[in-house]
Amino acid sequence: MGELTAKQSLLLFVFLFLHSLLFDFAFSEIFFEERFEDGWKSRWVLSDWKRSEGKAGTFKHTAGKWSGDPDDKGIQTYNDAKHYTISAKIPEFSNKNRTLVVQYSIKFEQDIECGGGYIKLLSGYVNQKKFGGDTPYSLMFGPDICGSQTKKLHLILSYQGQNYPIKKDLECETDKLTHFYTFILRPDASYSILVDNRERESGSMYTDWDILPPRKIKDFKAKKPVDWDDREYIDDPNDVKPEGYDSIPAEIPDPKAKEPDDWDDEEDGIWKPPKIPNPAYKGPWKRKKIKNPNYKGKWKTPWIDNPEFEDDPDLYVLKPIKYVGIEVWQVKAGSVFDNVLIGDDPLYARQVVEDMLAKNRGAEKEAFEEAEKERRAREEEEAKRARKEGERRRKERDHRYGDRMKYRRRHDHRDYLDDYHDEL
Repeated sequence: MGELTAKQSLLLFVFLFLHSLLFDFAFSEIFFEERFEDGWKSRWVLSDWKRSEGKAGTFKHTAGKWSGDPDDKGIQTYNDAKHYTISAKIPEFSNKNRTLVVQYSIKFEQDIECGGGYIKLLSGYVNQKKFGGDTPYSLMFGPDICGSQTKKLHLILSYQGQNYPIKKDLECETDKLTHFYTFILRPDASYSILVDNRERESGSMYTDWDILPPRKIKDFKAKKPVDWDDREYIDDPNDVKPEGYDSIPAEIPDPKAKEPDDWDDEEDGIWKPPKIPNPAYKGPWKRKKIKNPNYKGKWKTPWIDNPEFEDDPDLYVLKPIKYVGIEVWQVKAGSVFDNVLIGDDPLYARQVVEDMLAKNRGAEKEAFEEAEKERRAREEEEAKRARKEGERRRKERDHRYGDRMKYRRRHDHRDYLDDYHDEL
């Protein structure tokens, strides 16, 4: 067989590339995907946790007050100052030897004040009607907002029955538009966090969680070698002090000074001009500095293997996942959860976000801005009415006060006349 032509090589490359994409797609898997379309209630179970105490909220099926597509609905927390708890069962799967992708969208329509907006992955058997804050979970991911200080993006992983939060300080979005949160965990224990398809953070479970002891530790028993020269610059041994350098005075008489006219040598002594700094004086002589040819750099405590570190090649593996759940508490309700995706294909997850943002983001922003315009107009009108009502009440008070003063003056005058007649 002869050599391929340039055109044949290009066609072969395209074929292999497309074949690779189809191969990857064929072997990628979606474990769970929820857009909250018709029939969603058959897949989700609302928990009764906290209901007997009157502290359980519920969810309503809606696209929210402003959206890019009114028919693209999610589930929105309903009733203020409640716990909102709901879950869905998914075919059990393990992320061993495969990438895990967890993605969903949330829109904080309300002034949440304080509350969560995260989701959880659950393992083992869960009584969904009793699912609550004390139910063990394998992963917790998403925003948590409280006041102006807390704008946290949670990422908590469970390892051998204990929960470990990520050590990095991650911030979530706090505006009132829809945002997509994506967590990707790979078999090498590396991870990525994306917000609206933009990577917000990345790293490794080995370094960003306190699950295993560190691989390396500093050897605090080590000491700097005696012959270690960490002087970056040294005095130039060939530099010689100029002849007569030490005879240059630091101060000299001011050549511009003149003896005062009323100066009397007999009474005031011999006049001497005041002294000024000598511009020729350069201070104590010092050798020039040169680069130290023996400089080895600043000595640092060396790192050594940690004798307490024991690797776990399955560090990234969660217990087999069987449920996805929402379990949050909010002061003010109104958060819309949507577009839940759990799978093993980051490219598919990225495409979902791209499609949804391209379809809805512009229209949603316009709807939000229009809603804000109407809200400000209502507030201005209410403030105007309040000012008018305040002015009306002030006038009424002034009128009543004036009537009382007139009455008091008449009453006081009458008493005065009575007293006057009594005196007569």
